[in-house]
Amino acid sequence: MPWSSEGGNGGSWKPGSPGPWGQKPGAPPPEFEEFLKRAQEKLKQWMPGPGAMGGRGLLALALVGTIIWLLSGFYTVGPNEVGLNRIFGRYTGKTGPGLNYNLPIPIGSVEKLPVTDRNTTNIGFGLRQDARTSDGQIPLDLPEESLMLTGDENIADVKFVVIWQIDPVRPEDYAFNISNQRETVKAVAESAMREVIGRGQIQRILTADRPKIESDVQELMQKVLTGYKAGILVLQVQLQSVDPPEQVIAAFKDVTAAQQDQNRLRNEAEAYANRVVPEARGKAAAIVQEAQGYKIQSVAEATGQVSRFAQIYAQYKKAPEVTRERLYLETMERVLGGMDKIIVDQSGGQGQGVVPFLPLGQLTPLVSEGGRK
Repeated sequence: MPWSSEGGNGGSWKPGSPGPWGQKPGAPPPEFEEFLKRAQEKLKQWMPGPGAMGGRGLLALALVGTIIWLLSGFYTVGPNEVGLNRIFGRYTGKTGPGLNYNLPIPIGSVEKLPVTDRNTTNIGFGLRQDARTSDGQIPLDLPEESLMLTGDENIADVKFVVIWQIDPVRPEDYAFNISNQRETVKAVAESAMREVIGRGQIQRILTADRPKIESDVQELMQKVLTGYKAGILVLQVQLQSVDPPEQVIAAFKDVTAAQQDQNRLRNEAEAYANRVVPEARGKAAAIVQEAQGYKIQSVAEATGQVSRFAQIYAQYKKAPEVTRERLYLETMERVLGGMDKIIVDQSGGQGQGVVPFLPLGQLTPLVSEGGRK
């Protein structure tokens, strides 16, 4: 045989020589030839000869075609998708991620929806492709969408973004109840924003009411879409900018500055009033209390004097001379008690009438100071 082992490297076959089974160069092995012959003979038994088609051949073709057609009904649903099955156009159910089956076209069909993907809709502005920018896009103003009328008959330029997704619980509503879903979301968002802006005042809209506007628009959008049975969940509404129209921005800035000055002056005046008014009220209360105290003191003193006078008068009626002498002495004591005095004896005698008087009251402080020294 031409099959040989050379060089101790095992069996090898030289090109151009018969194969290891004795067949011609390039011919398949005899086992494979035998397999092909048997397959051809079996196929000839089922297939008709030239120019004629037997019943068994038609049945075989129909059977093979049917099997292939049925196998084409297998499909795969991604992890972020839900499959919607239809038979003759009628919805029959939904399938989750993985390998699933439905009757193939033309009887059945499958629509796959990305229920976990978040979609973004811009209102009042768009993005235009431009290779000259870093991100390849430039913003584009859409004033027919962004200009809105406020409740106090001013105009506000409102640009915002709506983030939404397909409801994973009822994706069939999204697929079958509304057409052109993205345009529907955009129309509902613009309508809801116009309604909320139409209820507000321009100054509040430009400053403090932005979070409230976002939540109100989201709630109103969800209510409308739920009423449409659109199968859409509104996740968030984000205000990008809220400005007056470009033609009146300067005037609005002046008005805003004037209102800020007004608020500042009002706050300063209120702070001054809060400081001065309590002080004045405190002083007034102190004066009233002093007057009431003086009144009580005066009445009490007068009452005491009247009582004392009544007591003295009662004693005076019993002993007028003694009472007069006592009143005189008490009066002189009260009048002369704090004065410097010189006592003169005017009684008859040989003296000069001057009685030596030692000012003990004036000497007492001097003695005390000398003792401390």
